Amino acid sequence: MRTKTIIPAMSVLDLAAIAVLVHPNVERGAQIGEEIVAAVQAHGLGAVSGGLYDQELRGRIAASEFQLVITLGGDGTVLRAGHLCAPHGISVLPVNFGHLGFLIEVRRDSWQIALDKLIQGEYWLEERLMLQAQHWRGEQQLGTWEVVNEAVVGRGQQVRPLHLSASLDGEPLTTYVADALIAATPTGSTAYALAAGGPILPPTLRNILLLPVAPHLSIDRAIVLAEGATVTLSVLSDHSAVLSIDGQSSIALESQDRVVVTVSQHALKLVRFQPAGYFYRNLITLMDQNPSVDEVS
Repeated sequence: MRTKTIIPAMSVLDLAAIAVLVHPNVERGAQIGEEIVAAVQAHGLGAVSGGLYDQELRGRIAASEFQLVITLGGDGTVLRAGHLCAPHGISVLPVNFGHLGFLIEVRRDSWQIALDKLIQGEYWLEERLMLQAQHWRGEQQLGTWEVVNEAVVGRGQQVRPLHLSASLDGEPLTTYVADALIAATPTGSTAYALAAGGPILPPTLRNILLLPVAPHLSIDRAIVLAEGATVTLSVLSDHSAVLSIDGQSSIALESQDRVVVTVSQHALKLVRFQPAGYFYRNLITLMDQNPSVDEVS
């Protein structure tokens, strides 16, 4: 039985400088962050700790001063760290101070063990596919976002379904009357898409999942698209609609606005210690749980 994972030299991290990002709702988060910094420094390595929304530290991460970011929080913290780190090729080591932890394998009481394995090189890097979403109004591009889980075009404040169209590589695919339409990564297949009845995709796949939410007299099955696909979601309704990226604050959409979704050139790199088949072993255990109202994300 394999007890140690060896990775190619090209994937070995430079651990000379490590940043620790702490979600503000983590109890004793600042203290635990400093404990991790002290443990890293005891190995002769550099480390700093700060809040998830610490603009100075985020700026240093964006300037590629670090090759590894350790997060203390839940899955939402990992998503936010992914948005920050992936465009700069920075790997993320999540420690679970939330509840479910679909993206996290290190428990809050075992970060010391994980740190020792990291220093000893007993880890591997898992690359998760990301998407890029662009918001277009006519010929004007209004925004671009990196997506870890999903881009969702959904109804706004009015409780009325949306009329949406989807095209694939510039060709009409189908139309929907639904509460929302989800374009998800395999990582996102265990998030909102799962709650909407979609299939669970293993994280190693490089596909786009297209799934309606509460469709009315429309196709109600998920469609799995190839990696190279370009999906355009167009708003045909004249009432309020919104775009949501990974559950963040919504962006208002108008009739005829388009959301263009493609595979991003960036990937979320996660530090892993379990053998590569961990996803299936952990899945059932996680599926038997229910998030609490005080979940840290």
